[in-house]
Amino acid sequence: MAAAVQLLVVAAAAAMAAACCAGMAAAAATVEVTWDVEYVLWAPDCQQRVMIGINGRFPGPNITARAGDVISVTMNNKMHTEGVVIHWHGIRQFGTPWADGTASISQCAVNPGETFVYKFVADKPGTYFYHGHFGMQRAAGLYGSLIVLDSPEQPEPFRHQYDDGGELPMMLLSDWWHQNVYAQAAGLDGKDRHFEWIGEPQTILINGRGQFECTLGPARKSFEKLLNENVETCVDDQKMCSDQEKCLRRSECGPYCPRSQCAPVVFNVEQGKTYRLRIASTTSLSLLNVKIQGHKMTVVEADGNHVEPFVVDDIDIYSGESYSVLLKADQKPASYWISVGVRGRHPKTVPALAILSYGNGNAAPPPLQLPAGEPPVTPAWNDTQRSKAFTYSIRARKDTNRPPPAAADRQIVLLNTQNLMDGRYRWSINNVSLTLPATPYLGAFHHGLQDSAFDASGEPPAAFPEDYDVMRPPANNATTASDRVFRLRHGGVVDVVLQNANMLREEVSETHPWHLHGHDFWVLGYGDGRYDPAAHAAGLNAADPPLRNTAVVFPHGWTALRFVANNTGAWAFHCHIEPHLHMGMGVVFVEGEDRMHELDVPKDAMACGLVARTAATPLTPATPLPPSPAPAP
Repeated sequence: MAAAVQLLVVAAAAAMAAACCAGMAAAAATVEVTWDVEYVLWAPDCQQRVMIGINGRFPGPNITARAGDVISVTMNNKMHTEGVVIHWHGIRQFGTPWADGTASISQCAVNPGETFVYKFVADKPGTYFYHGHFGMQRAAGLYGSLIVLDSPEQPEPFRHQYDDGGELPMMLLSDWWHQNVYAQAAGLDGKDRHFEWIGEPQTILINGRGQFECTLGPARKSFEKLLNENVETCVDDQKMCSDQEKCLRRSECGPYCPRSQCAPVVFNVEQGKTYRLRIASTTSLSLLNVKIQGHKMTVVEADGNHVEPFVVDDIDIYSGESYSVLLKADQKPASYWISVGVRGRHPKTVPALAILSYGNGNAAPPPLQLPAGEPPVTPAWNDTQRSKAFTYSIRARKDTNRPPPAAADRQIVLLNTQNLMDGRYRWSINNVSLTLPATPYLGAFHHGLQDSAFDASGEPPAAFPEDYDVMRPPANNATTASDRVFRLRHGGVVDVVLQNANMLREEVSETHPWHLHGHDFWVLGYGDGRYDPAAHAAGLNAADPPLRNTAVVFPHGWTALRFVANNTGAWAFHCHIEPHLHMGMGVVFVEGEDRMHELDVPKDAMACGLVARTAATPLTPATPLPPSPAPAP
């Protein structure tokens, strides 16, 4: 990136920090890292596969910053055959929409051999992560954790509830397939009988580690072997550790060798202390449940926002969500199982296991000791009522709650359906499946090329027919594709109703976690069946709805959201299940299009499509106006 553009980016980041955090006295620091994104051979579940790693490792490096800091990531694309972008999940990117990392929406994909600098402000404390957002690169391993600590100017109200030094390593959850993502994508794009669904994952990973066809605990006939008849208890075979071919070269060592890439994940605690455990899910498909043997958890944060604390035995977490829980080490000194199991889909994947290990706090972590007894079994996969009860329990924290605006300027209702288009399965919104243009929307509006870059003749449908039966498969299952966008007035208040419906098969409807880029939204309510404003609007929660960036819509149900369109840019809103997004399940919101030309968009963020082929407008626009402040948590 040219030096002049670098200065403009720094200025934009500083302006955003000033607008977001007015009155703060502390000077912001800059967290700078350089990453090589490259193919790696890795054995995350004791089986070696090709993955996408960063600086030769998987998962990617953790980033830790403090609220108000500037994060600068110099990303070198070392992959020889594909472009890449990285999305900073949960970071709202006020003033820096080109750094959101969404190919064809906020920026061009970074080509092989090229470098791009992401520079943005960590605008508020919370538990976040990053991941690839081009093709299905997240499912190929391109992800890592991003933690934003609180500051004296932005304190977290529950900080005094856990001990000094009581922050455990973040638990980043994912699912893993042995079939590579290029084969997965080809199957999803297959026509008629050539369509192939990706199936269930081979392994659930905790911080990038799992075990395939062996389990750290007992392989119970009543549970693990019902999911995979080939699973056995992992064996501690030290002879394997010196195997030149399997272990030393291919890292297929089993979980107990010193060089193993699939070793058990251990969280070390000291009896009597209270800890903060951050949990985030970057799964491609799976809804997961986390349960800790003999321990309860107190939920205090969701998606970087404070929630009224509540105590649970286990926690559901959908793809795209993050939580902080308080964990009190109040059991006798020993080791305890942490189980992570699949919910919401009929599982064929053995639960992942980690270990909570009690030590004395003054010495090095104790040698690995497997817990006694059987790992706890996570709730039944099809107990939807239990999932609803957990989700409905999440409310804004009373002493930091800021309710949403009393009314919206417009309402958009998004019907989620599975459809066919030219013999291919697609996911559609109001019978329109999303496609993306060659010219990123942000660049098209910034350079005044929107009438040529995509279909700007109108918006996608903002509702669906009144006589549509959400409990039955679509009578007309044919869909169309479009790259139209919703064009929102800057500062407007928008209500979005996510309406779930039956799939192509009778009595089948899936759970979908929807993630909004560039914003937090208030979750006003949930319900079953079809949303009816006359019957349901009065019952929505306008008093203490939680702020989130990801919300779930349950089978045959609806979810009502509200947000303020105060972030100039082009923002994706989509199902966070990777194959569903690949099949068109999303929309794009464009906000403040009359202000787009004022953004200092780096030239290399937009040098593709029509922008690369025209000199119709200057590439160095005017100095931006200060961005509007974010909705405070």
